[in-house]
Amino acid sequence: MRLVMGAQNCGFGPAAELVAVSRALPDHHRVFVGEGVAAEFALRNPDAFDEIRTPTPSDQDLRQLLLDSDRLVSVMDADLVLRAVLADRPAILVDSLFSFWRTDRPPAAIHRLCATLPRTGFAAADRHLGELSPHERVLAAHLLATHSVVQNFPGVRERIAEFAALGTGRVPRTSGALVDHDGLRAAGRTDRAQAPAAYDLLVNLGGFRNFLLDFDAHNDYLLLIERWLPDLLRDWPQFGRVLVCGGPFGGRRARTVTVAGRRADCRLVPQRELLAYVATTPHYLMTPGLTTLHEALALGRLPLALPEQHYAHLFTIRRLDRTHFAKTALSLTDLLPDHPVPEDDFTGTAALVDIAGRICHDDAHYARFRRHLNERIEHYLALGPAQRREAVEELRTALDGPPLAEVLAEVLR
Repeated sequence: MRLVMGAQNCGFGPAAELVAVSRALPDHHRVFVGEGVAAEFALRNPDAFDEIRTPTPSDQDLRQLLLDSDRLVSVMDADLVLRAVLADRPAILVDSLFSFWRTDRPPAAIHRLCATLPRTGFAAADRHLGELSPHERVLAAHLLATHSVVQNFPGVRERIAEFAALGTGRVPRTSGALVDHDGLRAAGRTDRAQAPAAYDLLVNLGGFRNFLLDFDAHNDYLLLIERWLPDLLRDWPQFGRVLVCGGPFGGRRARTVTVAGRRADCRLVPQRELLAYVATTPHYLMTPGLTTLHEALALGRLPLALPEQHYAHLFTIRRLDRTHFAKTALSLTDLLPDHPVPEDDFTGTAALVDIAGRICHDDAHYARFRRHLNERIEHYLALGPAQRREAVEELRTALDGPPLAEVLAEVLR
């Protein structure tokens, strides 16, 4: 079967999930289409696809590619689903954030728009759905897709019930973690001596870029981390070698920070190499993205959550608020509690950028940030093996679901 595959161009999460989905479908011909951070991730993991087409083909070429293929598989890219529907090709939408999407409209109102979608071309269909917000467009894509697969998370069950009540017969199927299970199994067999390099601490910043954040714009969070890294090396002599990985350190942006004979290597690493580091590095700090969290849990590792980069990270911590992982996370909102963060993806992210900038550029705020993060690290290091196992199992129980490969096999029949 020939599959066209793409992911929402927003951080590394959707792209990493697409790679996981693609690797679970090795018997099919898999064609990646995309650009930006999603394409960057695909190009770093070329073995996950049979073809990589970047930048995204022109409208006509993409339509022809869809017509020449059997199905589309999209990870949260609503426009790709719409294009497949207009090309009369079956579409599978995979979504790790199903309970996250905010809407003031009931599902029935979105469904009415989908039911009256014009099929004369993408421009007309796009205008027809123009009144929907970006979050509502993803929910509309669930109603337009032939099948949809949603990763389990608090709130997913309730939203599935709302979709089921529409009576359309298109009810999302719940899945467990959208991760590279084969890669995780291989990483789990890696011991420290076999790792590509030996580090004492792994710091994972993810892909970072989204609809607002970029490496050189709205990048106050990165500036804050850059200010903090030398202090991390000063404050924690047991971290002689630190690996700081993620999108901000790809290509020429890679660098090394050295303090008092200790060093932090900042670079972007391929996904399966990263999994080997997660498996073998004694201590792990990460921004609270769901994909990186699931990967750590699969390897039996308990990470410490760094402050959130954007509103989706804040949502994750709040929905997991009863877990040890969330209770020990340092949120930017803890440091400037009088600075409101709207309950909205764009304006909430913009507020977090502002908070990060205020902390980074104010010595008193920064000193508090450094002190509180050191307190969290100290608590994290003090946890014994049994406490870590208990915290991992707590999260696994909250996020468990049917195996991804089995769910995909069902929808591809």
